[in-house]
Amino acid sequence: MTVTPVLAGEVAAALRDGGAVVALETTLVSHGFPGGQGLGVALAAEARVRAAGAVPATVGVVDGAVRAGLTGAELERFATAGESARKVGARDLAACAVQGALGATTVGGTLAVCRDFAQSLDISSDLPQLARTAAMVVSSGAKSILDVPATAELLETLGVPVLGWRTPALPLFYSAGGGPPVSAVVASAVEAARIAALHWQLNGTSGLLLARPPDPAVDLEEIIAEAVGRVRERGVTGQAVTPAVLSLVHELSGGRSVEVNRLLIADNAALAAEVAVAHSGGAAAGWR
Repeated sequence: MTVTPVLAGEVAAALRDGGAVVALETTLVSHGFPGGQGLGVALAAEARVRAAGAVPATVGVVDGAVRAGLTGAELERFATAGESARKVGARDLAACAVQGALGATTVGGTLAVCRDFAQSLDISSDLPQLARTAAMVVSSGAKSILDVPATAELLETLGVPVLGWRTPALPLFYSAGGGPPVSAVVASAVEAARIAALHWQLNGTSGLLLARPPDPAVDLEEIIAEAVGRVRERGVTGQAVTPAVLSLVHELSGGRSVEVNRLLIADNAALAAEVAVAHSGGAAAGWR
């Protein structure tokens, strides 16, 4: 299925004029924070994107349409819906749209939408989609609840460069280090944009991952391990695992993880915007 998103006016204008656009997922808005707090997080991330000179294109399925660029009222719907919003990956877009459900896109779902309308978006990654999408995903690395070495090996197998933002090791979401070595360290947004431009020239539509260490880092490994154990004991599986673990981490950390999440989401959005602006300027200058 080819998904043709409904673009907000400013998003369409930026894409038409070769401007910088940053796509943002909506699962963080609905599933990432308790009590509707995702709305403030989403608005802060969009504000950081604008402050860096790019246009935010938050993606979600609303009233039967896949939308890129949401209004404040639409973002509030996702935050209010919480986990009752459908979690939408690439495979779920068609059903969600046809059934008129409120669909919060994962990174993979967001990437699937982006493939059809842009070639240089910076967003936050589902590995198979990233491997076939010309995008740079900016994140705080891999969640330590995953098999991080296996994740790094799969990224290498898929031909996805893992760049470290001023760090030689893949961050572990809450922790600044601890992961396997990255394939290259980058020191500036311009350098990251130039690497992406040359990578796409040499490798077509393969994506890249830019891993930014959280600032400040917080040691939650014991809490995460306890949360993972409890979720396993409850028999939770599939897509429900991550939100269940994160909810417990929020509870067990006394809210510390929520504040760290707020900061890293906004910081990642700002970095994505800086790279997008640099890439847009380089394309206008004839980078190859």
